[in-house]
Amino acid sequence: MMEMLEKLMISNALVFAFAFVGIIMLLSTQLAKRLTNGRVHASAIAILIGLGLAYWGGTQTGGKMGLADVKLFGGIGLMGGAMFRDFAIVATAFEVHAEEARKAGLIGAIALFIGTVVPFIVGASIAWSFGYRDAIAMTTIGAGAVTYIVGPVTGAAIGASSDLMALSITTGVIKAIIVMVSTPALAKFLRLKTPRSAMVFGGLAGTVSGVSAGLAATDRKLVPYGALVATFHTGLGCLMGPSVLFFATKALVG
Repeated sequence: MMEMLEKLMISNALVFAFAFVGIIMLLSTQLAKRLTNGRVHASAIAILIGLGLAYWGGTQTGGKMGLADVKLFGGIGLMGGAMFRDFAIVATAFEVHAEEARKAGLIGAIALFIGTVVPFIVGASIAWSFGYRDAIAMTTIGAGAVTYIVGPVTGAAIGASSDLMALSITTGVIKAIIVMVSTPALAKFLRLKTPRSAMVFGGLAGTVSGVSAGLAATDRKLVPYGALVATFHTGLGCLMGPSVLFFATKALVG
């Protein structure tokens, strides 16, 4: 019976992946409700569970794709790939009202620029403090602090090693978790009540997953607006990382 069930799961890998993620989200929702009284969003707990499962999958198989290297969970590699990720990001824009989006105006653009440069400076400074003194390493890790996508893209463009790109991804993931966990707690202080405030916040925070999960725990109606501006961080970061930010870092550290 178990062997038949396993074959069924493997042959319908993508369907099983959706069901598996659904179970994790159900578990995360219950943990968030019962253990944190809703203060920590279920998405944050789900990501922590996902990271733990990815580590377990890597140790069990010695592979490079975490849990997806386990044959039974092969569909997660497709579900978690770029195709579904990009589809989910684009889908958030369909709930945005254009007249509300225009209200962000210049302040939204300024927030986007600040939210790209400041995290880079923080990330590069942390890299320096840990002994990474060359421009390539500092730029790659700093770019990861913008988003975990910008880090490896920038690293690949300037010739960084795979270890540095892995560190940049880790930096971006940690930032995303911090944003999604802290947003509900700081929402009142940040006055996250209107679409405009959500867009400015998305520009400053600059991580789609962190902003989306954090705003979902604050006010679901604000999610599309925060995610809309945060999405631009990937493009802006990928443009500035290997060019302006890299050359600026190189001019400073040689």
